[in-house]
Amino acid sequence: MTTLSTHVLDTAKGCPAAGVTVRLLHDDRVVFDGVTNQDGRCPELREIALPSGVYQLEFAAAAYFHAQGMKLAEPPFLNVVPIVFGLGNEGHYHVPLLLSPYGYSTYRGS
Repeated sequence: MTTLSTHVLDTAKGCPAAGVTVRLLHDDRVVFDGVTNQDGRCPELREIALPSGVYQLEFAAAAYFHAQGMKLAEPPFLNVVPIVFGLGNEGHYHVPLLLSPYGYSTYRGS
């Protein structure tokens, strides 16, 4: 069984990003649709057994920053942040997102 987790950190404020809508897609269908908790995580995501393949995580960045009261350019520079990645052998994968209104970074975490 392969599992997945994510953690969204707001680098503009220096804290976890609570309230970010997160979607996971596989073969053009939605596998997970949720919202980050107070710690910037979606614990329910980790409970889904995933087959190997190519996936896409989508993070609703502009909606999150608007909800935080941040004024953004119109249209926003980052609206939805997509991260496309592959899941191989069984095990656990962690995909963190470091997010600000004008940039982001990701990596394979542990």
